[in-house]
Amino acid sequence: MEAKKPRLSTVMSDADYNTDPVTLSRFIMEDDHERRKLYGKTRTSLSFILGAIGVAAKVTANAVQNAGMQGLYALGGGANQSGEDQKKLDVLANDVFVNVLRNTKKVRVMVSEELDEPIVVEGLEHARYVCVFDPLDGSSNIECNVSVGTIFGIYHTDDKSLADLSDGLRPGREMVAAGYILYSSSVVMVLSTGHGVHMFTLDPTFGEFVMTRRDWHMPSVPKKIYSCNTGNAQKWDLATRHFLRHIREEVGGYSARYVGSMVTDVHRTLLYGGIFMYPADKKNKRGKLRLLYECFPMAYLMEAAGGMATDGKTPILDIQPKDIHERCPIYLGCTRDVEKLLEFVKLQDEGKLEEPGTVI
Repeated sequence: MEAKKPRLSTVMSDADYNTDPVTLSRFIMEDDHERRKLYGKTRTSLSFILGAIGVAAKVTANAVQNAGMQGLYALGGGANQSGEDQKKLDVLANDVFVNVLRNTKKVRVMVSEELDEPIVVEGLEHARYVCVFDPLDGSSNIECNVSVGTIFGIYHTDDKSLADLSDGLRPGREMVAAGYILYSSSVVMVLSTGHGVHMFTLDPTFGEFVMTRRDWHMPSVPKKIYSCNTGNAQKWDLATRHFLRHIREEVGGYSARYVGSMVTDVHRTLLYGGIFMYPADKKNKRGKLRLLYECFPMAYLMEAAGGMATDGKTPILDIQPKDIHERCPIYLGCTRDVEKLLEFVKLQDEGKLEEPGTVI
């Protein structure tokens, strides 16, 4: 007689559930409590703003996932300040973040990649925060299902009851919080309020961001990965070309990984180590990425996780911005690779580098 097959249990044990989840809301409250213990004061308004960004991320994630069915891949009929064609999804994401942040009543000034001019919210009595953001980084490639994301940074002023644009035109080191949201196979928010880097994953079963990594630090033995558009290599300066040849030929073992969506490429670099580069070139003398709402937040996270970020001369976070849409070359990643890049920059400045030949 044939033995009966055991029935598979459909009941999950307690071990399968996270019975004490640290949601984004809970983390924000605990972080504010820790701030009170350390500094004797809290920033309750910052908690409202971070919570609002979490809500905007959920709305945007839903729009990204349904973009094909809703026809959001199409062009929106305009162009942003960079001259790039705006897609309907760009406009939608921008509107979502602007409206959610405006309704906190805590943000006085907003700077977005999609808007030529900053938004100054009038009619507020106490609004000491400036938010800068790229609402949908990487959207030019979204039709082929490339991961995209949102990048944000937050400034605060203690000097007056209402912030103004000058409070946002400050070095990135003066931000009070920065992060990004990655819209991919899962939706991940990476956040720092100045103490460590924390990662949250959106749980679709109950619609909350749940902490999946606390106090993340880059690996002590980073992987050998470089992330850059090597199609532009012949247009780069000597130091960058020598560095590229060094990791490819002299050290060896490095793998190229490049998506073309900054959030995606930086997320991988943050997790695995290696280096992400978007250098200046002969066409783009000051680089292509925006300093205020792309380079600053990513550098803020990278340094908080034990990495480095530089424009080749100066730490990114120490640069004084002059314009809201200012561009900047950037090299960020683990200290091993960024320090090696800077060694080549020093040799270049001393006139000790020669043409390395063709960089393939």
